[in-house]
Amino acid sequence: MLKRILLVPAVLTAVSAGAAEPLRFAFVTDCHYSSGSGAGRDLSLCICDINSLDGIDFVLFGGDMTDFGTDEEIFAVKSIMDSLRVQYYVVAGNHDAKWSESGCNTFRRAFGYEHFEFRSKGWRLVGCNSGPDMRMAPALLPRESMDWLRSIEDDGTPGIFINHYPLDTSVLNYFDVTKALKRAGVQFCIGGHWHRNCAMDYDGLPAVLGRSSLKGRTGQAGYNIVTLDGSRVSISERLVFPHSSVQLPPWYEKELAPVRDTVEYDSSGLPPSYPWTRYDVNRQYPEVKELWHIEEDSNIASGFARSGRKAWYATTSGCIRCIDTASGRRLWSRSFGAKIFSTPSVSGGTLVFGCADGSINALEARSGRTLWSVKAGKSVLGSPVISGGRVFIGSSDGKFRAISLEGGDVLWSFDGVEGFVECRPYVDESQLVFGSWGGWLYSLDPSSGRLQWKWKTPRTSRMYSPAATWPVKAEGRIFIAVPDRKVYALDASNGKELFHADGGRESIGLSSDRRTVLAKTMYNSSYAFDAAVPVPEGGELPREALKWSIANGAHYEIGPTAITEIDGMVITPTDKGNLFALSLEDGGLLWWHKVSPALVNPVECWMEKDGVRILVSTMDGVVALLKVER
Repeated sequence: MLKRILLVPAVLTAVSAGAAEPLRFAFVTDCHYSSGSGAGRDLSLCICDINSLDGIDFVLFGGDMTDFGTDEEIFAVKSIMDSLRVQYYVVAGNHDAKWSESGCNTFRRAFGYEHFEFRSKGWRLVGCNSGPDMRMAPALLPRESMDWLRSIEDDGTPGIFINHYPLDTSVLNYFDVTKALKRAGVQFCIGGHWHRNCAMDYDGLPAVLGRSSLKGRTGQAGYNIVTLDGSRVSISERLVFPHSSVQLPPWYEKELAPVRDTVEYDSSGLPPSYPWTRYDVNRQYPEVKELWHIEEDSNIASGFARSGRKAWYATTSGCIRCIDTASGRRLWSRSFGAKIFSTPSVSGGTLVFGCADGSINALEARSGRTLWSVKAGKSVLGSPVISGGRVFIGSSDGKFRAISLEGGDVLWSFDGVEGFVECRPYVDESQLVFGSWGGWLYSLDPSSGRLQWKWKTPRTSRMYSPAATWPVKAEGRIFIAVPDRKVYALDASNGKELFHADGGRESIGLSSDRRTVLAKTMYNSSYAFDAAVPVPEGGELPREALKWSIANGAHYEIGPTAITEIDGMVITPTDKGNLFALSLEDGGLLWWHKVSPALVNPVECWMEKDGVRILVSTMDGVVALLKVER
């Protein structure tokens, strides 16, 4: 008989039994299901083997259930998991969340929750998602999940925490997570992500990471059996063959006990193990002042629209908010039906954004009143551009639309998009350029939606799509940064590749005079080159063609946020909550400022009489206004 998960708000029902009876469950992780691969077969073998065992209380799935987070993959893998004879519980991994065409909504809709808590045989089991949600960065437990974890009290029941990532510096707010877990009485942690069995320790919290269910290097599908007998945990790997299986001797055994938090945190709440820039860097550059700072009740994964003294931004919990930029005071807030990853755009008193519920919405910017709404076939994660009274925006239903700003009429729809759109397009009178997670960069006629050309990177995997980059144009060239770690220059008229520069991922920018292309690499460097540099022979930009190339101090850094230049300062956001400014002239470091531990979203910059203003938000829900005295 198939057993389903019964949900109550934020908590799952428990299977209760005597505390003296051993708890035994299966842990399956990193299935990476995709259509046509062997991953579904490997997972099915594991499920069949679990169903053949007696005494399994439940199954935990540790994330990366899918390879690319598509709706099709999520529902297909769930149908395999539903064949279990016992209850199961699941957390999302980075592959389920980062490339999610639904903006992480389908995972929540399919499984019914984003975190869970239940009790079984004297143990409390707690699990939650870890991101990164949609934006490339290290993992980050969402603010909503952190608030939920902090609400769990230690009632004397020993706890086990399940998360996809190891709770080390792989997670940007790892120190807040481990602090909350110790406070809640958690004694043991289980994760995946590394695709191998190994023992871990998170500042005194014992932990393990489990093997992938894929055959991988072992040559056999498999999973782990976890047994808790009294206070002792024992973990054994099971290898699964088409018609048989074998359980290996325990590879991990440990006596568990309450864990006291002995970490000494600094005044900013950071532990000694924190390896990145600390807040004391802000004292080194007193010319950068924080005028105000607010913390939202949700993550933020997009940038701002601004007009005069008002700015608008979205939260991933589905709110659009308007603030006064001088004070940070909230003027209004509206809640919508799903997560929002779209950076809004404003023009003529109308604010436009996309929503993961599949709607493209226009609001009266002053009040938040709805003016019109257009329904797409799937989530709308792309960011709109308003030009010439038209809204240009991509979605996850294979379409890119032009919509009348005034009335919300769809003027044209290009139906040939492979994959989903998450970027903000480049638009001028002659062309509209955007990428998708189907591998392609498209150029359309903005008047008719007619395809002008499309371009694809030499790498065939969709992971290398030019999808997160915000394209820029100068000197008759389109410039993009692609996850194959290159910056490409394309002929804007026909999409032909002119040359590429090594180093980059998805972050790119253009100087305000549109003469200089700005980029950063994944490994501690930034560089700039002339947008009109002669096309080199062989297709690779020679080092001598660079205006400058410097070590930027960011170390390993994968944030996709666009680079901005204002007043000679190249404002470069990072994936660890920092902004640093380089000289446009020679790349020299001008200043560095830490806003939070999390990814910096697209910033909004403008000049005032007493200096530059930078409106900044971070993935963990911080919004701040910086003043840079010049």
